[in-house]
Amino acid sequence: QVQLVESGGGLVQPGGSLRLSCAASGIILSINRMGWYRQAPGKQRELVAAITGRGITNYADSWQGRFAISRDNAKNTVYLQMNSLKPEDTAVYYCNVEGLLTGIRSFSSWGQGTQVTVSS
Repeated sequence: QVQLVESGGGLVQPGGSLRLSCAASGIILSINRMGWYRQAPGKQRELVAAITGRGITNYADSWQGRFAISRDNAKNTVYLQMNSLKPEDTAVYYCNVEGLLTGIRSFSSWGQGTQVTVSS
């Protein structure tokens, strides 16, 4: 009912930048919270950043200042701009979108994940 398509991951050298995108489609009435999570090898999935429908952002302490989350409500798309990337940022990054479907049913959907590898 809700499809999320992520893009923008890849291989980047330390100090480089990447911009992740996640576009939501389907029978969506409204989108509230949009977020990015990451899962490094052998570790649990953890929150990187989230943004509400009004643009209020929340960052995990580790990435505030280097990463920036934003959204385009007209496109149902959330972005994660990642700067000054470090090898420890290597992980699979997932987007999560919460909102309402037509018929006033809530949903919470995950993207398929996009690999980010920071290495020289």
